[in-house]
Amino acid sequence: MKVIRIGKMGFQLEVKNPFIVCFHHKDHFPKGNGKQEPAYYLDSRQPGEDFDHHAPWRMYYGNTVPGFPVHPHRGFETVTVVTEGFADHFDSLGSCGRYGQGDVQWMTAGAGIQHSEMFPVISETEDNPMELFQIWLNLPKKNKFAEPNYKMLWHEQIPVAEEKDRNGNISRIRVIAGSYKDVNSLDPLPASWAYDRNNHVGIWLITMPPHAELTIPKVSLTLNRMLYCYEGGGVTVEDRELPVDHFADLSGNDDIIIKNGNAGTRLLLLEGEPIRESVSSYGPFVMNTRQEIEQAIADYELTQFGGWQWNSPGPVNKPEDGRFASYKNGEQVEKP
Repeated sequence: MKVIRIGKMGFQLEVKNPFIVCFHHKDHFPKGNGKQEPAYYLDSRQPGEDFDHHAPWRMYYGNTVPGFPVHPHRGFETVTVVTEGFADHFDSLGSCGRYGQGDVQWMTAGAGIQHSEMFPVISETEDNPMELFQIWLNLPKKNKFAEPNYKMLWHEQIPVAEEKDRNGNISRIRVIAGSYKDVNSLDPLPASWAYDRNNHVGIWLITMPPHAELTIPKVSLTLNRMLYCYEGGGVTVEDRELPVDHFADLSGNDDIIIKNGNAGTRLLLLEGEPIRESVSSYGPFVMNTRQEIEQAIADYELTQFGGWQWNSPGPVNKPEDGRFASYKNGEQVEKP
């Protein structure tokens, strides 16, 4: 069976091993007030925990600036794909940065790190729409205590494959991880399950024009593969309808034919060989056993994973800052 099932997407997307979770944030923030905050707040918001799916935008755990103030992670990786808008990163290693408009941050939490992810409302003259996916990719047991680190994949550097169908329609595949035919992604961090290409980890953003046709190549019998339609509509996967805001659980050992309808469509593909180890998770920690989760909690309470040297639980960069990344060794890199 090529299409195992089709289901409805939510704020948290359904995923399969080696992925842990995937979050889809899409917000239409208003103009800013000069302090990178919204010029006004929605009456429906719940300060400190705003996740109203019916609202045009959310504050999440931020009180004045939207986002996720300081919180810890251990035992997995976050891959944050910002398709629109900006995110400000600060962490307990002393690193910070701003990325967006197609950039991807790949962070190995490993042995333990604290970070914050805030969404500055920069423009004071126009609305500030934002969309991102945050994908949690598990680490194998041997790398659960890898040294924490992060890497920027600037959108100018992310490889893009172009596939022309028999009618001349061109689909574009941004290869964030893995490969599409002879187009290979940039390397992730070395501790990642995706670093070994034999694990077939794929993270693609697919853009299809109206009436285009695209084939996702088969990989292996053991591959887990999920496809999400997050914009557009009229798509069929192996002649089964895939409405917008729905996912398809697909065979990894078959060529999968996607046909688009009358509208431009965007899709996210996540695939990979499973990590065949036990998984125990609790909030921001993903380990192999309950004992290891308890140890993670104890270690965090004792060490704070390096502490927090910033002057706010949800710091932001300056309004005039462009896209940049600073690293724990003091190196600072501007976008290409």
